Amino acid sequence: MNVLLWHVHGSWTTSFVHGKHRYLVPVTPDRGPYGLGRARTYPWPDNALEITPEDLAHTDVDLVILQRPEELDLATEWLRRRPGRDLPAIYVEHNTPKGDVPHTRHPMADRDDLLLTHVTHFNELFYDNGTTRTTVIEHGVVPPTTEWTGELDRLAVVTNEPVRRWRITGTDLMPRFAAVAPLDVFGMGVAGLPEALASAGAPGLPVSGHEDLPQHAMHTELARRRAYLHLCRWTSLGLSLIEAMTMGMPVVALATTEAVDAVPPDAGVLSTRVETLVEAARWLTEDRDAAHRLGTRARDVAKQRFGLDRFLADWDRIMEEETCASR
Repeated sequence: MNVLLWHVHGSWTTSFVHGKHRYLVPVTPDRGPYGLGRARTYPWPDNALEITPEDLAHTDVDLVILQRPEELDLATEWLRRRPGRDLPAIYVEHNTPKGDVPHTRHPMADRDDLLLTHVTHFNELFYDNGTTRTTVIEHGVVPPTTEWTGELDRLAVVTNEPVRRWRITGTDLMPRFAAVAPLDVFGMGVAGLPEALASAGAPGLPVSGHEDLPQHAMHTELARRRAYLHLCRWTSLGLSLIEAMTMGMPVVALATTEAVDAVPPDAGVLSTRVETLVEAARWLTEDRDAAHRLGTRARDVAKQRFGLDRFLADWDRIMEEETCASR
């Protein structure tokens, strides 16, 4: 089928477009947030095709995947058809609720014209979805080609905009871990992180920012670090965490949101007590054999639960159900 979706979250979309369908990805001259087109730092297959808003009006579309509230009106304008009324629509919610949690109403609450799909059970639980039909399809990742070696007694974090988001991403906690082992932070908006930490009263710590590396290069560097830190206080389950587990990295994580369910005790250390996590980071930095043992379990769990085949099969099922129901 022809599936229209915007390029919003690079890692999730990379997994999604590895399916058997034809994926139409809007592109605009400025490649802005509503016309980003194909990914440049992720490997996408040829069945993910860029399409202009002008061409969409004359293109057969079987299903629309929505990921932001404003896309509903945008799709109506570009397609000259109303998703959910004139053709089936599925709304994918990637994020944890904001605002008055746990009373946050989802923007798509109380609708009868689409299926609301959450990427974690935590998100489905914490949003007020009203009467809208909901389901959960957990993440799946394209298996990284790199395996963990852990030869560097350093810790790794993958996050975006840690300076702006600060407490959300656990940036304020980083100095406590950098005092145990050098900390390498990968992602977008990380280049100014050491200076920001210094301004916040933590100068001279061994923290390095690695700005927006291509995915394969980031995986290669991650695999050399001893352990993966997941310090986000309030976030949906990050695909980078799953990718790190798939490579065989042990995890040290805040016991918050979906991480509690995704990382079993024998694959890492989870706690809301930061000192427990700091000591776990110290232990894994000093004991590579222990890191290897936990990482092996993490890899087995991730490949079984978050495999790409399972993810795509789940999506095929609900896409077929929604298009058949529409017909």
